[in-house]
Amino acid sequence: MTSVPERSRDAAGATRVVRGGRFRVGGVVRFVFIGVYVAFLLLPLYWMAVTSIKSQDDQLSDPPVWFPSDPTSVNFADALNRFNGWKGLQNSLIIALVTTVLAVALGTTAAYSMARFRTGGKHLAFWFLSQRLMPPIAVIIPIFLLYSRYSEEWFGVTLIDTRIGLILLYTVFALPFTVWMMYAYFRQMPAELEEAALVDGCSRLQALLKIAWPLAAPGIVSAAAFAFIFAWTEFLFAQVLGRSEAVTVPVALAGMITFFQGNLYGQASALTVVSLVPAVLLGILVQRHLVRGLTLGAVQG
Repeated sequence: MTSVPERSRDAAGATRVVRGGRFRVGGVVRFVFIGVYVAFLLLPLYWMAVTSIKSQDDQLSDPPVWFPSDPTSVNFADALNRFNGWKGLQNSLIIALVTTVLAVALGTTAAYSMARFRTGGKHLAFWFLSQRLMPPIAVIIPIFLLYSRYSEEWFGVTLIDTRIGLILLYTVFALPFTVWMMYAYFRQMPAELEEAALVDGCSRLQALLKIAWPLAAPGIVSAAAFAFIFAWTEFLFAQVLGRSEAVTVPVALAGMITFFQGNLYGQASALTVVSLVPAVLLGILVQRHLVRGLTLGAVQG
């Protein structure tokens, strides 16, 4: 009778060994897969950063130079001073910040109205989101005519090659996602908190400012981050509607790769590295709120 439990223990032990072996093999496979995936993502960034400090000879050398023996900062100076780098950064920063403020202020207010008062009916929020399904290339010519001809006829000014023109356009295109995201966020928030504030003597505006907006801070941060990144990286409208004064970073980068002045790989990489700093810092600063806002805002839609 003692032999049966002994065989059972042996069988159980053998099962544990097999499962442990499978676990170790699976862990190694996952580790290798994650390592390859991370390398696939980081290698272009590394190559761009290294190219920004290479001399022109090292940029075109064969075999490629993975790290220059004599790093240089000439590419950064050329990109910022000779190729509209500073102007592009300044314009992009101003346009992105103002667009973010306007999109968040208008989008959160509209989303709150739709979530609490059913403004526009049940499908207005989805109508806002559906506007982003339209490709920007489909409306660029009408917008160009509106900015160049009719704005001057109606208001006496042209919006071509101006910051205000890009800010207005970017705000319109950033609003749909902001409205949809905040609409879903306000819907999952309990309305009883605002009703209690109204009973205590607060107006509807005070309840919005003191109760709803602070509670919706993660969602607002998430919407602001998306609006800023959209305005910071947008290229088509800035390329068509800009000339020399409203040059943004993407347009300045595209201007470095031309037939007449050659391929300025070092300068383009240097300006790209500088342009990544605001987006990376924004992601680091709002990471906690960004993740929480995306998850909570997706509970109801």
